[in-house]
Amino acid sequence: MKWRSIILFVSVCSFSAYYIYEPLPEQMEQKWKIMLTNSFFRTLSHVADFSELVGLQHYMGVMYLITLIEKVVPLSDAHVQVIEESFEGVDVLVYQPQQKADSSDLRRAVVYLHGGGWCLGSPRMSPYDLLARKIVKELNAVVLSVDYRLAPPHHFPEPYEDVYRVVKRFLQKEVLAQYSVHPGRVAVSGDSAGGNLAAAVTQQLLNDPEQQVNFKAQGLLYPVMQALDLNTPSYQQNQDMPLLPRTLMVRFWSEYFTSDKKLFSAMMANLHNSPESSTLLKFVNWSAFLPERYHKQYNYSAPVVMQEKSKALDRQWRWIGDPRASPLLVPDSALHALPKTYVLTCEFDVLRDDGVMYVTRLRAAGVDVTHHHYETGFHGAMMFTVWPTDFLIAHLMTDNFVKWLQVSL
Repeated sequence: MKWRSIILFVSVCSFSAYYIYEPLPEQMEQKWKIMLTNSFFRTLSHVADFSELVGLQHYMGVMYLITLIEKVVPLSDAHVQVIEESFEGVDVLVYQPQQKADSSDLRRAVVYLHGGGWCLGSPRMSPYDLLARKIVKELNAVVLSVDYRLAPPHHFPEPYEDVYRVVKRFLQKEVLAQYSVHPGRVAVSGDSAGGNLAAAVTQQLLNDPEQQVNFKAQGLLYPVMQALDLNTPSYQQNQDMPLLPRTLMVRFWSEYFTSDKKLFSAMMANLHNSPESSTLLKFVNWSAFLPERYHKQYNYSAPVVMQEKSKALDRQWRWIGDPRASPLLVPDSALHALPKTYVLTCEFDVLRDDGVMYVTRLRAAGVDVTHHHYETGFHGAMMFTVWPTDFLIAHLMTDNFVKWLQVSL
């Protein structure tokens, strides 16, 4: 019995090590912690696949467990007051200093939009709660964290419209005055899908003739910027990389538009461009907008344009080329007036090239851009600030971003 127990123990350990281990690039730091973290995500993804296959639960319904695990109850403390509000029917969390603002010294503000592929995430997750508190304390600022609706069931443009309504309401001068916020010192920021929403809303506000107050700055943290080409060098290089493999990012994109699997299959094959969206492919030509060092061994091949498409998905095909969903698709003339911008990108991230291409286009348009590229970074890294999945690079990213806000806002 003793030997059987030993053999069983060794077998379990060996299987666990085999399942957890995955080859990672030499440059990545804290590899075993990344492997352990990613093994949880992979396991949950397998469970979600099986659950959907047998009809128990939608894939994203199971993946939402990630959000639930990280959820906290945001409470006020000695330095930060937290209140729950509703702006235009959308729930928001307002973080502000406990100390009353001097009427002659108005505060700065940051509108923050959480990530999660438009399907997961919440401002009530502990990493977002901690980031909001840090911004409040270090900048003596107000943070408005938006709990926009998620897909499914709320597909595009509903999440975008939630954010746009909240921003329009918050940027009214009388509302800013209620929170002692200076109208000329408001920024918007978001990570991943939240970065997508931040970029889109910032662009669209400039087209609104009624808008009197606009953002002074935007902070885009490994943002999603386009749905036309899902085969850029970073999508190819990092297709199996933690914590956002290509399959999951494509699933997020397709779910943002529809739960019909036809679109997911087309996007996986990069065969989802219609004649309507083909006119916009020039804005995602990575051979023109990516610096040479990001090309690696990959050669540019323009996405195939499908002349025939499903009539049942006609609206979703049109949305693929909508700049409210893909902010990289706006013409150069729409970029000139954008505010100073911070873009964070990571080498080991399928979305790396989305952010880098936007940096190239913004700089060509004369926009003041700060680009921090992390050679050892991976997607979502900045949100891993809570034990036991806290990473050194997460704290570095957070500190650098908050320092930029301090100077730029």
